Amino acid sequence: MSDRLTVLKTYKLYVGGKFPRSESGRVYEVTDSKGAWLANAPLSSRKDARDAVVAARKAFGGWSGATAYNRGQILYRIAEMLEGRREQFVREVAEAEGHSPAKKAELAKAAAQVDAAIDRWVWYAGWTDKIAQVVGGANPVAGPYFNLSTPEPTGVVTVLAPRDSSFLGLVSVLAPVIATGNTAIVVASEKSPLPALSLGEVLATSDLPGGVVNVLSGRTAEIAAPLAAHQDVNAIDLTGADDALAKELEIAAAENLKRVLRPQPVDYAADPGIRRMTAFLETKTVWHPTGALGTSGASY
Repeated sequence: MSDRLTVLKTYKLYVGGKFPRSESGRVYEVTDSKGAWLANAPLSSRKDARDAVVAARKAFGGWSGATAYNRGQILYRIAEMLEGRREQFVREVAEAEGHSPAKKAELAKAAAQVDAAIDRWVWYAGWTDKIAQVVGGANPVAGPYFNLSTPEPTGVVTVLAPRDSSFLGLVSVLAPVIATGNTAIVVASEKSPLPALSLGEVLATSDLPGGVVNVLSGRTAEIAAPLAAHQDVNAIDLTGADDALAKELEIAAAENLKRVLRPQPVDYAADPGIRRMTAFLETKTVWHPTGALGTSGASY
């Protein structure tokens, strides 16, 4: 009897809550550390990048306007669904990062990363209704006024996923962006895109509104260039860019004064702190009269 034929999966993009093929019709082979063919991934085009921006902008109003508690519940639901597909992600992370699924010790390393990523989703879910209390507050002023500062999301954020941590790193850069009310366009790791593309499948069946997260795969430089220059993208996280590409993208981002988070060495297993949440928050300060005038509800 002949061996059973293995059917390799052809992944699709995740844009606007749907799974379109790349506008270019192109795909590329994703291989493991030994060169074995794992699957086909879409090669995104500039048109795909523009479509992702449109979807993210359309979703921004509803997502940023949702209550922080509601966003937290949705992030927690995503963590639950990741838990349900844990074995799939363990296998994909093992293949992506050179851990042999046939060796228990190496498989355990991949499993530990997936478990840490699920825990991180839960951690950020808990922060959604607390970050405003930490970075906002009442300011002392000389006069009969309340002076209140509150954080607000920056807007549409492009995230270049880490090259060296295909899942824990991905979650560590994506979750804080959407936890604070931004919408995201994720450019998956060029070499190891499968965990990011599979995450899109999880998000599609969760309570996350379509367009809040959009996942593109392909050549990082080819996708990131139009996103860095796009006038409707408000910020960009350059984590997954090398030094040369990061410099090029930062120059392009300056054209419409995008907020830029530069790449730097990160230990994704360590406590992430709140830096990645505050990186894409703006502060709004409101003046409100006290005393008898305060009943009018006027703010300045």
